[in-house]
Amino acid sequence: MSATKSTPWTAADLPSLTGRTFIVTGATSGLGAVTARELARAGAHVVLAVRDPARGERLAATLTGSTEVRPLDLADLSSVRAFAGAWDRPLDVLVNNAGVMAIPESRTVDGFEMQFGTNHLGPFALTNLLLPHITDRIVTVASNAHRRAGVDIDFDDINSEHAYSPWRAYQQSKLANLLFTRELQRRLAAAGSPVTAHAVHPGYAATNLQGRSAGAAQRLILAVTNRLMAQSDAMGALPTLYAATQPLPGDSYTGPDGRGELRGHPGPARRSPQAQDDLRASRLWDLSEQLTQVRFTAPTPGHGRPS
Repeated sequence: MSATKSTPWTAADLPSLTGRTFIVTGATSGLGAVTARELARAGAHVVLAVRDPARGERLAATLTGSTEVRPLDLADLSSVRAFAGAWDRPLDVLVNNAGVMAIPESRTVDGFEMQFGTNHLGPFALTNLLLPHITDRIVTVASNAHRRAGVDIDFDDINSEHAYSPWRAYQQSKLANLLFTRELQRRLAAAGSPVTAHAVHPGYAATNLQGRSAGAAQRLILAVTNRLMAQSDAMGALPTLYAATQPLPGDSYTGPDGRGELRGHPGPARRSPQAQDDLRASRLWDLSEQLTQVRFTAPTPGHGRPS
């Protein structure tokens, strides 16, 4: 990567994106809003894919550049299908940014545990349904929380029906993001497609995700640590912007380059051994196809353009 501590990469280094189209999910606040703002500023046409279109329109009105707002609820597969079904033009980059973190136990419209459904199954279905239109890359926002000791995919209780822990469910969903990226890249390469898949994480960035965490005590602790330790959402969005626009190999993983990958400018990020396991990635993919009834369709060789 070109991002180093001596020459840190920033949003000011974005190339001209005129003529390119990006979808950013969860673009009404936090990392998604910053990502949409900077991509539009660089000349891209940015589609804000959001649960609340009115809120999306208010944000779009503040952005400089070409934008549009389309409704998308990743916790409802019918909404995902409707969004993808209405897409009828080439798409350069899909940014799977939307997500929830450590929330009280709840279920998606389709009955999946909310964090696994929103953070993994929704983006899995959206990506595969849009894949025939994608010409460049897919970027999925994961988390360094996937590296916590003992985090794995619980294939025997994938929907936390027997036991629920807000943080464990979140960590599992973020590990799923990395396994999804790994298997997607393998399938794209096997199909001879130049379309590539990438994962990123923001480090410890102050966003509204922490305010939705389960438990008042946890929210208080997170509010304090946000003030003392977190970097801004503008800094937290840099890995996403970097991976969405810079030359990178497929299955790259980008995060902050500072100590513990908590803060800093874009650089290579570390994955847990579980996140690099091809058998886990393949098994999760097969299960995700079964749960969503959405399958990978190999792009026509030559489809897309080099990153």
